[in-house]
Amino acid sequence: MRRLTAALLIAAALPATAVPGLVAAQTPPATIGERYVPAPWWMRDPVIASVGHVRTEVAANRATFGATFLSIDRSAADASRKAADQVRALSQALAAYGVDKVRVETSLTTRPLYDQYRDENGVLRDNARADQIERYQANANVSVTIRDVSVLERVYATVIAAQPTSASAVSFNLEPDNATKTWLQGEAVKDAARRAREAASNAGTSLGGVRVIDPTGRACETDVLAGWPSYSSGSGLATDVDEVVATGSRIERQYAPSAAPPPPPPPGAAPSEAQIDAARLALQPPLRELTDRACVVYELN
Repeated sequence: MRRLTAALLIAAALPATAVPGLVAAQTPPATIGERYVPAPWWMRDPVIASVGHVRTEVAANRATFGATFLSIDRSAADASRKAADQVRALSQALAAYGVDKVRVETSLTTRPLYDQYRDENGVLRDNARADQIERYQANANVSVTIRDVSVLERVYATVIAAQPTSASAVSFNLEPDNATKTWLQGEAVKDAARRAREAASNAGTSLGGVRVIDPTGRACETDVLAGWPSYSSGSGLATDVDEVVATGSRIERQYAPSAAPPPPPPPGAAPSEAQIDAARLALQPPLRELTDRACVVYELN
């Protein structure tokens, strides 16, 4: 249940030194607590300033995870080659999805493994000397960014089926597109208008023309009684809204079906279909909250 809030701001008489119009709007704010303070130009007549505050939930549209393939050998070159061989076919399989859906970054690190000994306290230590290197450890790291979550389950299963030494958990985030941002801003303005109408009706008056539309919401945070600007965080509860498409139907917040798999890599070079299916897990993107505010100032009739 939403709580409608709208601050009813009745403009007081301007001080004699105030300059009307644009000049008055540029008057520096007075010290808080003074008897007379300059008011914004749009408060010269009775007005109502309404804050629209909306929220919605949208499924995360980005996912990231990583995996590491480890190889140990007596030479750095051999260790690096074996580690690279483990991820080469996997990288090709993931790249087949296209960069618009899956982006893959690979890196290779190598470090020496020294002969170990126990000190006088029995603590195992590395004999970190160049002539005491026993073997080399190479780590091939694969970092995967999913830009189309419909392929997430299959991509993750493909990486797991390749038998990495370790794999990180999947991390989700939301990057709303411009259409969603524009829609939510429009809903915030609509919410401000709705709150203003109901507040004016409850006060026994009606709305006139629009004086100000401020998408940032800052205009409604002006506190003339205290000496403006006196910005606060606002205390109104957000109105829940559901995104709608042009036809007016509600967008279904369901996990998109998996896309068709890309062409397979050469036989034996990557996990088989049976291995991928066996490693498949349910990975449903969580919902993320989006909020927006807008300020609309109306005349009062």
